[in-house]
Amino acid sequence: MNLCFLWHMHQPDYRDTEGVMQMPWVFLHAIKDYYDMPWIVSRHSGLHVTFSITSPLIAQLKLYYENPEQADRFLSLWIKDPAMLKENERNWLAKICKSSQMDTMVSQFPKYKALYVQEDFSNDELLDLEMLFILSWCGTYLRRNNETVSALIQKQQNYTSEDKKMLLVTLSEFIATILEFYKTLNDQGTIALSTTPFYHPILPLLIDMQNAKKANSLTKIPDNSISLKEDAALHVKKAQILFRKTFGKEPKGFWPAEGAVDEKSVALLESLGVQWIATDEAILYRSLKSDQKEHIYKPYRYNNMLIGFRDHSLSDKIGFEYRYKETNEAAADFLSELQKIENSNGNATVFVILDGENAWEFYQNNGYDFLEALYSGLGKAKWCRTLTMDSLKTVEAETLETLAAGSWINGTFDTWVGHREKTRAWELLFLTKKDYEHHMDILEESVCSRISERFLVAESSDWFWWYGDDHHSVFDEEFDILFRNNLIAIYRLMGLVPPNDLFVPIVKNKSSGNFWIKPQADISPMINGKRDSFFEWMGCGVIYEDKLFSTMDRERGPVKTIYYGQDREKLYFAFEGEIASLCKTAFLAMMIDPVGLKVKVPFGKKEVLAENIKIKAACGEWLELSIDKAGLELETVLLRFEIEDESGALQTLPSFGELAIDMNDDYSQNWFV
Repeated sequence: MNLCFLWHMHQPDYRDTEGVMQMPWVFLHAIKDYYDMPWIVSRHSGLHVTFSITSPLIAQLKLYYENPEQADRFLSLWIKDPAMLKENERNWLAKICKSSQMDTMVSQFPKYKALYVQEDFSNDELLDLEMLFILSWCGTYLRRNNETVSALIQKQQNYTSEDKKMLLVTLSEFIATILEFYKTLNDQGTIALSTTPFYHPILPLLIDMQNAKKANSLTKIPDNSISLKEDAALHVKKAQILFRKTFGKEPKGFWPAEGAVDEKSVALLESLGVQWIATDEAILYRSLKSDQKEHIYKPYRYNNMLIGFRDHSLSDKIGFEYRYKETNEAAADFLSELQKIENSNGNATVFVILDGENAWEFYQNNGYDFLEALYSGLGKAKWCRTLTMDSLKTVEAETLETLAAGSWINGTFDTWVGHREKTRAWELLFLTKKDYEHHMDILEESVCSRISERFLVAESSDWFWWYGDDHHSVFDEEFDILFRNNLIAIYRLMGLVPPNDLFVPIVKNKSSGNFWIKPQADISPMINGKRDSFFEWMGCGVIYEDKLFSTMDRERGPVKTIYYGQDREKLYFAFEGEIASLCKTAFLAMMIDPVGLKVKVPFGKKEVLAENIKIKAACGEWLELSIDKAGLELETVLLRFEIEDESGALQTLPSFGELAIDMNDDYSQNWFV
């Protein structure tokens, strides 16, 4: 069989209208993932994979080659002596520095773990927090091969300003080697390189917003929508130019942003010389005739465009499931799934396509151990060969007569249009475009060029991803400001006063309060798995898991809502969702820190005693749990939960990280009558 891996390497354009990075994620993923991913591939002879590298990523990586503190707001503050920072600057720095994943990144640094739960910091503590944050993002290659990084990791605490300067210079020099490394491996034939339209736009929506309704007739679209097909073509052409300048050759293929396709966008790509694209198998199923609904594991050809359809299940296993499995078990499971496909589809060609950076911060050792085991297993599997997407022309292709409109998420565009916030963003974009078209004839060509760039940035899929209630980030407000500032800049370039609407946040009161209500009163519910009374849980804390999503989408787990609270003697938790079917087969794994205790509680078992900590559980209409405080003897307890059954982990809770509970919380100020 043939296996085509495509790793999609992308970051949104975080530059403000002055060209300064407002978020550090390009820098952080550069030191953690963007070199490590091709480096791991290069360690395995005969392995061939494809990397799709987007234009915003290429352009932003280059900002860090020299004097990165001048190009990045975060680094400009990070490099300063903490004593020189204003209070709002300290708070924002701390917010960023406390964004690393606790289980896989923070916990390996004891000092970082202790600082992570603090609210206030001395100058020395803040400096340690800043250093440990950056070091926690350093990938396997740097930790193994860079003496400066290794020495600073061993130090663990009591860092100095000189340490900080030395680390930034080291990492800047390292980042400057990344794109050249990709070019070298591409020239050697180890990897193939592709790209996306320039600022990662949803081409089908730019060309025709009606595509959203074609993919889902219930989707609401803006009333003032217009076609931005000229911009769509410009995105493709600019991406080809930057790719050629960076890698010295034309890109043969494109991963359309978000796997979004329709017949018109594919025709556009084909007319501009693109030879292959890829998208999700959901699009294939909707494109086949009623008597052809079986996924044939081969490339397909629509007109003259070669298309690879992503195996959704296998790709999501890597993106979301294998992080919970032991390394060799996960690799073996992947190979087993491949073998099943080969057994039922002789001479199959399988496409595994997913995000190339965001999954690894949830894996132990940044995914290195898993990828090593996976690639090694593939090397030993004589029945399987890995191909780059550029090599697809050597494989027999099936023919598609029609191509459905849709994306990699559920085969629709609902992630990017339909919700009030998403639709509002489109409305403002279309309004700004219409105003520009009324004035463009009297503007100088250089001004029009700058305005065009702002429009292209505003058309990125990333802004619309974060709007709405299907995804959440603690940086939603920052994303909102970046989007609207692009449109505000267009009016100012035209010499016009921007409409007041552009100064009104699209994100309405979007904070932790939308998905997380903190406890307001003591509770003492009966633990019996039943909803006995509304008043039992009145005043409890609530976490709405179905509103909590991150940079990656995934299947939602069985728990939709977590309720929690306490009284003088116990902590209480209730898990609401698709629970009843799990009562006999599942169990709850509970991690309690800082004591480092892990307890497994079968859903059907009423009482568990672990390390003198008494835990009571009941499963019925929902899962209820109590933990006696007597055995904990802590002022603050940090909790994580996993819902598991015989197949493995189904869900990790809360999605945002550890749940910190002050054991001595006083709710008297919230009492009311």
